[in-house]
Amino acid sequence: MKPFTCPCSNILFFENTQCLKCGSNVGYDAASDSMKIIEPEGKLKQCANGTQHGVCNWLVPADSANPLCDACQLNRTIPDLSVQGNGERWARMEASKRRVAYSMHHLGLPIIPRTQDAETGLIFDFLQPMPGAPVITGHDFGIITLNMEEADDAIRESNRQKFREPHRSLVGHFRHELAHYYWWVWFEKGTIDIELLNSFREVFGDERQDYGTALNNYYNGGPPSGWQGTHISEYSTAHPWEDWAETWAHYLHMTDALETADTFGLSAGRQHVPVTRFPKESVSLPAPFANVDPGAFMDILYHWAMLTPAINEMSLSLGQRDLYPFVLTPPIVRKLHFIHCAMERVSGKMTEKKPVFNLWSVLRRKAA
Repeated sequence: MKPFTCPCSNILFFENTQCLKCGSNVGYDAASDSMKIIEPEGKLKQCANGTQHGVCNWLVPADSANPLCDACQLNRTIPDLSVQGNGERWARMEASKRRVAYSMHHLGLPIIPRTQDAETGLIFDFLQPMPGAPVITGHDFGIITLNMEEADDAIRESNRQKFREPHRSLVGHFRHELAHYYWWVWFEKGTIDIELLNSFREVFGDERQDYGTALNNYYNGGPPSGWQGTHISEYSTAHPWEDWAETWAHYLHMTDALETADTFGLSAGRQHVPVTRFPKESVSLPAPFANVDPGAFMDILYHWAMLTPAINEMSLSLGQRDLYPFVLTPPIVRKLHFIHCAMERVSGKMTEKKPVFNLWSVLRRKAA
């Protein structure tokens, strides 16, 4: 995530609704990827979920028939705001969703609401568990359900320990479930051909194994011994679909954090770069990526390896846990490379022989 600039030259951040220097009301305009001042008779107005509920700072055209911004148009069910605390929980959910929507747009993977695409469009349900009616966060045929309790820090911390997920977060939930959504759109709805599906099975495993049985085995028996060498998290061992979703979310953690670090001029120095154990041949992929030059991905990996020791030490210096409690082994890096290549292919940024989209170079250009 990059910082923005107010016309008065003051720095603005993604969630800002007012400039503290000039006092102007501001909001994020997705069309121009910039923060704009909201003029009384201007061309832009605040999303209705911002004016009515204070949970959104995105803008819509003043003459738009739909009062909701692109991100809020994805909602089908919002929480019951008469329940104490739900307004604050929903605001946290929406803030995380907008960050992930921003990342998808910048990677060339726009999110289409169900109102615009009845077959493969996306919708969100924000639900509050009730006695006898639990809510499970998950994806099902383009519908992503979010358990509102996850926006409660105490409950999320309890779940983090219960499910042994050291990096459990609201942003992570959105990234994980969107991974399931894109797998459904790409592989089940026919956007991607059988060659890439076969490649997926070689890298992640055969998703045709029974999902329910696989989850039961995981929850009853836990991850296999030595899982750290092949999977990014314990949960990713449950089923190839979960391995894909966890790895996808991790790739977005990396790319978004790199953009943030780069635009703020953060650098850890080259003395902390342990990437020599990842030669290019270790990230080679089957067709259709067999001839892809992995240089762009290795560039991302290299800069990530520079950044993570620094952010961990900074977090520990502030008395907090490691921000990045992960170890990237060659099998995990290969899966991350597959995610990278699949995103580039679907977004149209890859040629048959080599990618033409170098994410790190794009981030550098944006910072300039």
